[in-house]
Amino acid sequence: MEFHSLAIRQTALSLLRGGARNADVARDLNVPVGTIGYWKHLDRSERGECPGSHSPECPRCDGRSLDQEAYAYLLGLYLGDGHISLYSGHRVPSLMITCDDKWPGLMDHAERATRLTFPDNKVCRVRRTGCHNIKVYSMHLACLFPQHGPGKKHERRIALEGWQQEIVDAHPWEFVRGLIHSDGCRVTNWTVRNGKRYEYPRYFFTNKSDDIRRLCTDTLTKVGVRYTVLARGSDPFNVSVARKASVALMDAHIGPKY
Repeated sequence: MEFHSLAIRQTALSLLRGGARNADVARDLNVPVGTIGYWKHLDRSERGECPGSHSPECPRCDGRSLDQEAYAYLLGLYLGDGHISLYSGHRVPSLMITCDDKWPGLMDHAERATRLTFPDNKVCRVRRTGCHNIKVYSMHLACLFPQHGPGKKHERRIALEGWQQEIVDAHPWEFVRGLIHSDGCRVTNWTVRNGKRYEYPRYFFTNKSDDIRRLCTDTLTKVGVRYTVLARGSDPFNVSVARKASVALMDAHIGPKY
């Protein structure tokens, strides 16, 4: 993470308070626009200009309604390419979903799901080399993502809580779509039979965590998708869907990234 000096931050806030646009300040000071937006949000919050932003309600703590369909998709993204962190100097934890710049449509879906899951919190895009992080700050991230913990996901146990499993059972395709959009892909394979080349589509989900792969395969089974587990060397990291009927089912609900 890149840290910026106090002088740069004060200059940015001075420009923002004067009415400058976030994008213009970011360009002039060579600071990511997501960082500028976060500085502006904190400044407005400290000055009492963000009504209701001090204590947004939580579905787990306060009983606020939760968009379960959006959450199921976001949960799949989090288990693949998401992480929660508390940076030095920030009092509020942040959730970041990393999205490759090659898939702008996926990025839009990730941002929309994050906004629907956290309707009272500001969501921004933070530019990185070759990708963007969809980012949201909330004191209740651990409530909604109890899988968070120290270390890498594949080095610790990952299991859904009962209320999460109920959401996944109600919206299995959204959960699978989140997993595929994070750590999966749709490719075209080919083979030669009787001297002729044949091409066929195939889905892959690749993750080092045995627990996360099992969540994927258990959900695929529930929606009627047949799969095989392929080893990468001696490690069974790949879940493959290649049977014609199962690929057609995946295409109807997921499709290629875009």
